[in-house]
Amino acid sequence: MNNPPSTPPVRNFIPAAVILALIGWGGLYALMNFTYPTVGPRWLFFFLGVLAISGTALPLVAFLNNRFPSTPPVSPSVIVREAIWFGIYFPTIAWLQLGRVLTPALVLLLAAGFVAIEILLRMRERSQWTP
Repeated sequence: MNNPPSTPPVRNFIPAAVILALIGWGGLYALMNFTYPTVGPRWLFFFLGVLAISGTALPLVAFLNNRFPSTPPVSPSVIVREAIWFGIYFPTIAWLQLGRVLTPALVLLLAAGFVAIEILLRMRERSQWTP
């Protein structure tokens, strides 16, 4: 008898989450303490911010997808993609704050845009699913 597909467990994502978080947060620590805020380190800040937030969000996203399953069940690539959305969101907010253009409305609109993109991607995946 075939077992129905299910969402992968959180423990499958722990090694990747630890590696991403260590590289990201460790790199941010070193960047903040040992460099000057010139152009190169500024872009490195955004890159390391994506790694740090993605690694931190990965177990949380995996847990939420396990806690609230969907049909069809999510694949590991969907969980990683959702964690990367978090990783992109927060450095984008930091970048907008550097230019002094960040407003509460922009924070909400940006979050709503990312959520809308993810919903549309999930709807597309659901429409192509065959049991």
